[in-house]
Amino acid sequence: MSSMEHRTLGRTGREVSVVGLGTWQLGADWGDVTEADAMAVLEASAEAGVTFYDTADVYGDGRSEQLVGRFVAAHPDAGFTVATKMGRRMDQVPANYVESNFRAWLDRSRKNLGVDTIDLVQLHCPPSEVIDDDATYDVLDTLVDEGVIASYGVSVETCAQALSAIARPNVASIQIILNAFRMKPLDEVLPAAEAAGVGIIARVPLASGLLSGKYDLDTTFAADDHRTYNRDGSAFDVGETFSGVDYATGVEAAREFSSLVSSAGLSDVTPAQAAIAWIWQQPGVSTVIPGARNVSQASANAAAGSVGALPASFLEGVAGLYDRKIREQVHGRW
Repeated sequence: MSSMEHRTLGRTGREVSVVGLGTWQLGADWGDVTEADAMAVLEASAEAGVTFYDTADVYGDGRSEQLVGRFVAAHPDAGFTVATKMGRRMDQVPANYVESNFRAWLDRSRKNLGVDTIDLVQLHCPPSEVIDDDATYDVLDTLVDEGVIASYGVSVETCAQALSAIARPNVASIQIILNAFRMKPLDEVLPAAEAAGVGIIARVPLASGLLSGKYDLDTTFAADDHRTYNRDGSAFDVGETFSGVDYATGVEAAREFSSLVSSAGLSDVTPAQAAIAWIWQQPGVSTVIPGARNVSQASANAAAGSVGALPASFLEGVAGLYDRKIREQVHGRW
């Protein structure tokens, strides 16, 4: 493996590592994570070459932002880019996506992060009406002009939402679920983003851990882990949990994915690393944001950013697996 690859993150103009770090879990929303453990994960990721950190104002009710902010402040010359998200501190109804709320949310995030200007703020999976509304972007443009934010993007659930946002002239990035079990963005979203110069931040790269190949039908998750409480989509969009794939189907497909990694001769690459590399090697992807709960996960995930070009036989196998086991469940839904 060589050193970490870097790419320009769309219209932000910032160079970021192709593997970043998602920090939802550092807010302790996936079970308990101590502050020391969280800081150790952040340090390990940076040592492994990560320069992009994704958080949100609701992760641990601000705890994740605070930890990321402290970490970045301790490394002022590292060239880190921090993206946060806003819009889920209130009910996700169009009437709440107004200037006064944007300002309040961003003031809180700036305080949590310890910055005057946020590198990148993303609307956090808002309703389609918000994404389609000119007024949304008028406010965001004003906030850029005032220096509250440097750039803005949209985190979306569906490909239709992504395409709507990409059409806006000042949207810098789109965050979307993309992995070997969620391939629909390859059809239109990635080509449209690349043509427009919009960055793509790929989230849920391991389908909530399924693609690591470490789970079986008897695996249990903590009661406060969304992989327990959101399997039916009762808390938020079910597509965020196991990419919307039925758990039993996902376990079976993940086992086959692991076999594809072995048969491709990727002897020094784990299934999780292959899954992450598969994403960033798609044309149009700027960065992938796996989460990590411990130092070993953070280091291993980052190492996927220096995996060489995956062999054609493996790529064909992954496409075939998706068509046989996954496509019918997810392709038409998001």
